[in-house]
Amino acid sequence: MAQALLTVENLSKSYSDKLLFQDLNFSISEGQKIALVAHNGVGKSTLLNILSGIDIADNGKLEVKESLKIAYLKQDPKLNKNKTVEDVLFHLDNLYVKIINDYHHQLKSYELNPSAQNQKKLDDAINMMDQKQAWDYDSRMTEVLEKFEITNLKQPISELSGGQIKKVALASVIIDEADLIILDEPTNHLDIKTIEWLEENISKSKLSLLIVTHDRYFLDEVCDIIIEIDQQRSFTYQGNYSYFLQKKAEREALDAMEIEKAKNLYRKELDWMRRQPKARTTKSKARIDSFYDIEKVAKKRIEEKKIEFKVKMSRQGRKILEAKDLTKSFGDLKITDKFEYTFKRGERIGLVGPNGSGKSTFLNLLTGELPADSGEVIVGETTKFGYYTQKGLTQKEDLRVIEIVKEVAESVDMGGNTIGAAQFLFHFGFSYSLQQSYYRLLSGGERRKLYLILTLMKNPNFLILDEPTNDLDIFTLGKLEEFLIDFPGCVIIVSHDRYFLDKLCDHLFIFKGQGDIKDFGGNYSDYRELEDLKILQEKKKKKAEKPVVQQKKVSSVKVSYKDKKEFEKLEEDMPLIEEEKNKLMNAMNSGTLSPDEMNETSKKYQEVDEKLDEMELRWLELSEIINA
Repeated sequence: MAQALLTVENLSKSYSDKLLFQDLNFSISEGQKIALVAHNGVGKSTLLNILSGIDIADNGKLEVKESLKIAYLKQDPKLNKNKTVEDVLFHLDNLYVKIINDYHHQLKSYELNPSAQNQKKLDDAINMMDQKQAWDYDSRMTEVLEKFEITNLKQPISELSGGQIKKVALASVIIDEADLIILDEPTNHLDIKTIEWLEENISKSKLSLLIVTHDRYFLDEVCDIIIEIDQQRSFTYQGNYSYFLQKKAEREALDAMEIEKAKNLYRKELDWMRRQPKARTTKSKARIDSFYDIEKVAKKRIEEKKIEFKVKMSRQGRKILEAKDLTKSFGDLKITDKFEYTFKRGERIGLVGPNGSGKSTFLNLLTGELPADSGEVIVGETTKFGYYTQKGLTQKEDLRVIEIVKEVAESVDMGGNTIGAAQFLFHFGFSYSLQQSYYRLLSGGERRKLYLILTLMKNPNFLILDEPTNDLDIFTLGKLEEFLIDFPGCVIIVSHDRYFLDKLCDHLFIFKGQGDIKDFGGNYSDYRELEDLKILQEKKKKKAEKPVVQQKKVSSVKVSYKDKKEFEKLEEDMPLIEEEKNKLMNAMNSGTLSPDEMNETSKKYQEVDEKLDEMELRWLELSEIINA
């Protein structure tokens, strides 16, 4: 049985008069990958802070395994602006990182000054790399930095954007390889390709994980346990996100039945309490105690948080929006190059591409927030934008929630009836007490939800949503999806949430970079399937060209020690992978596998075959360099 890393018993926490959670009970064991799920504002980030030792609970007990090493990625990480990227990544109390860092330092010193003294230091560093078998770790560390596009290790933290800081902090956590990794919304600010790499990397590893994320595909692929905080209590589900949804519905149905049963019994017992004499026997006292237990259940309310995104849409004419020869550049970076498109009524378009490819700039061009270098955007007379940007609300720290809404409008047309600002907020899940809270006290998710409400208050008929899923809880996202599916106007969505894109978008604009924007008919999964097919075809093509590649000689490339070590390791590992491939083929040909086993073995065979192809190609590359 796996050892428990930490155990939570009857944990409770409040802020001011607001109870976040009480009597939470759960544990995290070695190798478990757990997701924490709850509505915005109920204390997910606060709980993570308590588990990582940054905050303390009001009541309850937290037992942590002795010498447990926790690596924690906060939702909005704060890094020391006086340090460099290298300082943040390699200050870690990790033996491998220290050894690798020392090796690279000695290698650089030797290259600058190939003295006997520096040669001795480099030899010592290489021997230490050998002793601790740190070469694989070095390769993996290099891969992490490449995937997160961290290239300038000397760059000061003060020069990084919020998204870059999140990437550096996340890379630091992954490189650290702690006993327990805690991630709070790790996919925010990452593009889809990086998220998919992170998903694959974590799902295949043996690390122990506690994660808060709104990415439902990520939850399904990575997590095997879901812990939900609901009604200030915790509920544990042994399964992925899809299983959780099913079991949560069953639990809520049973709760409703229990409450209804208690209500009926409560009415009967209340009548007895009113009629009973003052003199009480032992038997009547037991019944009185039972009455108060029944009363507690009968008066319990299932908090359904019925958010319904519903507003009146402004009338939309025939001419909606047209882009003609739209061109925009910043120096050598092209955002659009003679882009042309006529938007049609009811279209739902997703924007997909790597970070920095110009998606947000493209939206600013369409809305007139940014002038084009040439070409034009023609906006229909009746087109009314609702533009939800990544920046969010202008700082309103000292205003109450209700005051912020009233700045936009005292009342809102809901398409049939007009309601006041307070009622409108309540309709979107903001309780009357929360409406009186100052903006600075809201959680990240509550702030994003408020911004979304203000965007919809203006009754737009053309919604432009730039990363709307960031920091919103899964339940609010579900309601937003329902609203957008029924929304009759146009919608443009920039999102790294693959589930969100799949559910809502008819087609995609694929940003390839340097102004190359392709119109793809289909959702994100369709596009990904096509891209995977292209990659597979390219691999087959390379495999077919192997004899040609072998004839080439590369004489000008300097052989590094690292290349030699990698070459030696490939020669050791390739026969083992070949043997595994043959075993899988023999198993499939045995006729003894069930349909499920055959399907699983077939998938495994394909993975091993692809891995062997990659290893063979790399072996050829290295052999050309070494034998040149």
